[in-house]
Amino acid sequence: MTGVETVRSARRVVVKIGSSLLIGPDGAARKDWMGSVAADIASLKAQGCETAIVSSGAVALGRAALKLSGKLKLEEKQAAAAAGQARLMRAWEEAFEPHGVPVAQALLTPDDTERRRRWLNARATLGALLGRGAMPIINENDTVATQELRYGDNDRLAARVAQMISADALILFSDVDGLYTANPSTDPAAQRLAQVTSLTPAIMAMAGDASSPVGSGGMRTKLEAARIAGEAGCATIIAKGGDENPLAALLAGAPHTFIHASAEPRAAYKAWIAGALSPQGAVVVDAGAALALKMGKSLLPAGVTAVRGPFEKGDAVRILGPGGEEIGRGLARYDSVDADAIKGLQSEAIESVLGYAAGATLIHADDIAPAS
Repeated sequence: MTGVETVRSARRVVVKIGSSLLIGPDGAARKDWMGSVAADIASLKAQGCETAIVSSGAVALGRAALKLSGKLKLEEKQAAAAAGQARLMRAWEEAFEPHGVPVAQALLTPDDTERRRRWLNARATLGALLGRGAMPIINENDTVATQELRYGDNDRLAARVAQMISADALILFSDVDGLYTANPSTDPAAQRLAQVTSLTPAIMAMAGDASSPVGSGGMRTKLEAARIAGEAGCATIIAKGGDENPLAALLAGAPHTFIHASAEPRAAYKAWIAGALSPQGAVVVDAGAALALKMGKSLLPAGVTAVRGPFEKGDAVRILGPGGEEIGRGLARYDSVDADAIKGLQSEAIESVLGYAAGATLIHADDIAPAS
């Protein structure tokens, strides 16, 4: 199936728009261009395809509003995000108003996609918005994000959203029309790849760094996003988006790179666990437990030899084999303090040691994604 066919037949699509496309040279939103995007998406929605937008631009709009220049300190960037987010939403609201499509703001942090409870809450909210015909406008919550705990670019966020809502296609609009064998701006022999069936090391090596002074992403982050989305069964399209009506142009056959989803996509739940951006800790297991995990069994306290925290109940943790190699990731049913207290013990001893029991397993088989 081609990229165009995938989008035309999709039930749900995520469209990611970067700052370099949305913000003009004057630091203001490109409202005519945004209106053309809204018209494209309204047409797609009319055909029965639910669509969500992951939109950058808040920091850039806030920077202009607050008259900030140069490299921003963290607190200045957060202030710019706070000032710019309202302007960004107002611009999108004006873009979709002629089509009778209500917009809704959704600001996410890594915790919202890494912690299972918050992931479920966010998924339910986005699902409710899509079900009511609204247009979710999703962005990272830069006002509260820190350098240590943030996505860093909206390509990864868009991939997480695609996982979260079980999208069929992730469209990453860029300032180039796809992935090239080399940098097309410096190598005249560079050729665009129309399709990528597997993100091999050779393919990843073709990616360059960010070149735009406004955006924070680059081709490498787009390929990393495609890997995350692909493991959840979502195909990715990288296409040029700077001209008006970019989605209509894509559906009309404009050049792009189509990255296939994994041949055997994991269930979205285990894909979320496997691709966790920020595991909160780790547990080390003995050889017997490692073998049992490879056979699809749960992790019992008896097979754990060490606990590395801190982590809370429900957090994603790394599961390490006897040699320290990562053999999987899973959601802990006990926090790191309690896990350390029961490591090496039989399950029947949990309640007597802790004074309670949250089940016989430290990590249940349903909550474990083996390392690929």
